[in-house]
Amino acid sequence: MYAHKKLSLWQGSMDLAVIVYRVTAGFPKSEMFGLSSQVRRSVVSIPANISEGAGRGRPREFIRFLRISNGSLSELDTHLDLAFRLNYIEAETFNDLTGKMRKISAQISGLIRSLE
Repeated sequence: MYAHKKLSLWQGSMDLAVIVYRVTAGFPKSEMFGLSSQVRRSVVSIPANISEGAGRGRPREFIRFLRISNGSLSELDTHLDLAFRLNYIEAETFNDLTGKMRKISAQISGLIRSLE
C-alpha cells in the first residue's frame, strides 16, 4: 500500500481543495446547487482518487486512478474558467488557482511516468 498522505501530490491537491472551498463560499447563493457544487465535486475528486488508487496497492491500478484525478483536474479547470468569466472569481485568485492546478497536473504526469 502506498502512503498517500506522504505524497506531495496528495497534500497539494488537498490544499487546493481547501482553497477552492473557500473561494466557492463567495459564489452567489443562486449557484449553491449549480456551479459551486460542480466545482467542489471536481476538486474533491482529485485527492480522493489519488488516495483510492494508492490504496489499491498495485501500480497499474494507481495509474488508472491518477488518470481519473487528472480528468477531474481538467474538469475543475473548466469550471473555474467559467466562474472567472462570470466574475465570481477575481483575476489574482484565478491565476493563483491556475498555477496550483498546473503544478498538480505536472506532478500527476511525473508520478504516472515513474510508475510505468
